Amino acid sequence: MTTISATAGHPATEARESWVPMIAIALGQMIMSFNVASLPVALGGMVNSFGVPPTTIATGIVSYSMLVAGFVMLGAKLAQRYGAARVFRTAAVMFCASQVLMTFSPTATLMIAAQALCGASAAVIVPSLVALIAENYSGRQQATAVGALGSARAAAGVLAFIIGGILGTFIGWRPAFGILIAVSAIVFFLSFRLKSFPGRPEVKIDIVGVLLAATAIILISFGFNNLNRWGLGLAGSNAPFNLLGLSPAPVFIVVGIVLGQAFLMWTHRRQAAGNTPLLALEVIDSPQERAAVYALFCVVALEAALNFSVPLYIQIVQGRSPIATAIAMMPFNLTVFFTAMLIVRFYDKFTPRQIGRYGFILCTLALLWLAFVVHNDWSEVPVLLGLVVFGIGQGSLVTLLFNVLVTASPKELAGDVGSLRGTTQNLAAAVGTAVAGALLVGLLSAAILAGIAANPKLTPELQSQVDLDSINFVSNDRLQGALERTTASPAQVAEAVRVNTDARLRALRIGLLIMAGIAMLGIFPAGQLPNYIPGAMPDPATKSREKNG
Repeated sequence: MTTISATAGHPATEARESWVPMIAIALGQMIMSFNVASLPVALGGMVNSFGVPPTTIATGIVSYSMLVAGFVMLGAKLAQRYGAARVFRTAAVMFCASQVLMTFSPTATLMIAAQALCGASAAVIVPSLVALIAENYSGRQQATAVGALGSARAAAGVLAFIIGGILGTFIGWRPAFGILIAVSAIVFFLSFRLKSFPGRPEVKIDIVGVLLAATAIILISFGFNNLNRWGLGLAGSNAPFNLLGLSPAPVFIVVGIVLGQAFLMWTHRRQAAGNTPLLALEVIDSPQERAAVYALFCVVALEAALNFSVPLYIQIVQGRSPIATAIAMMPFNLTVFFTAMLIVRFYDKFTPRQIGRYGFILCTLALLWLAFVVHNDWSEVPVLLGLVVFGIGQGSLVTLLFNVLVTASPKELAGDVGSLRGTTQNLAAAVGTAVAGALLVGLLSAAILAGIAANPKLTPELQSQVDLDSINFVSNDRLQGALERTTASPAQVAEAVRVNTDARLRALRIGLLIMAGIAMLGIFPAGQLPNYIPGAMPDPATKSREKNG
């Protein structure tokens, strides 16, 4: 059985293919990653342009990730039925259209709609990438291409922070997305250099599976995104409806999980009947593969949470420019980029299980360190050191876990591996961003309310003039402007600003501690990863016994 393997092939005898198709594949990955990485950098500019709180901008990030995760399995089947090159080309056109809407969107609603369209396009691109690598390359070239795909994602993140930071500071947030219009057009034209294999008309699309998977993922994402707005338990005043007094947010999450289990049961039943499932369960049928999925979800969720939290604090709390965000995050992004490329050099020295455990330990220590050293200046050396250490752990884990999934599956299931990766990463990004926003705002509200209650200077009369039901992250200047429209004395304004400043920092620190706890939990699935180095990989028969054991 032919596999996508980091060790397959004999370089002395295999024919070498042109790298031009890989440019199209890598750029396809980069336009998606650049788009979603640019959103946190543009946070402050969008808040000012649209006049909305930062959590609304986070909804754009969640919408993108939610659509990718919900429909990426459908995208994989479309690639199999109609040919990966053909659907990749069509998706590039859709992506270009989404960036036109994004660049010229006059309202936050249209911005969110643009990200949803972008997510629908990416749902087709994501599984096509792995399939296109399998179709265009083999042996060591294929291994290099898989590594390049992971590096392209990291490189796009670095470029998004540099380009988005510079343009956002000196021109505005829109040109960064305008660049993607041109790049997606380049991807479209380069896609004609890809090998075009005919589709497989015999592949049937499981409509019931699509509905179950998409509904489950959308409900889970929506639920987490609105936990703070609608209520964690009891329905709040902003909830669109209530279920016997309960907030719909946790109900959405529970129903989504139930539908996810129903999807797996339906898929097993369909596969047993000899019908084409939406996701070939062979890609997750061993404990090692499931552990890789759990670990991948954990590390991507942590990355998304940190990528939202840091720009939120720098731009909204400190009121600094997008380029300041880029500078503060650059050590992290560069570390992820180089680690993603260099970690493969350690594959012949350490097993995936060892690298996985070490990676999560580094992430845990880095987040604990950040929680204790962070103050009001992200450029401090101890904070930058924490970000670098987290970047080493995160970059090594994402590349490792993708390779574990890829090398464990046969070539004909490459699209299913791509869709599984896309579903996991984007659901994790949606949940990580949503939870970070809800968690930080919830912690901020609790800290401010506690600070106000314990402060005799902030009288009930003054409190009645301020909306304490919709507390969110604001800069000190904006808070002072709001308080100047009340009867607050200068001393009361100064005291309110101090309470707000202390509460914001406390919320961030507690949030980082909670993230460190999640990173620590990731050590457990990492302990179930394969325990062999690539040079000592078991033969297919042994791997088959592992899958059935």
